[in-house]
Amino acid sequence: MVSLRTLAWLKTRFSAREPSPEQRARDLIAAIDAGGVPLNPARVNDIARKLGLEVSSKASMTDTIARIREALQRL
Repeated sequence: MVSLRTLAWLKTRFSAREPSPEQRARDLIAAIDAGGVPLNPARVNDIARKLGLEVSSKASMTDTIARIREALQRL
């Protein structure tokens, strides 16, 4: 038998909408400011592109994160 906690988790996992690009960017910046280090540059680039930024595959992740911060300030 499945516990209520598991059912609640499944419900949130499969019924939740994907966060907006803006929310994903805010979450990324909040995690970095809290001391986290992004491990997946492709995810950072995806967030930047969905915010409307052009990102070179050769751009450093720190530059991309700085551009995401600037984009969030304009929103």
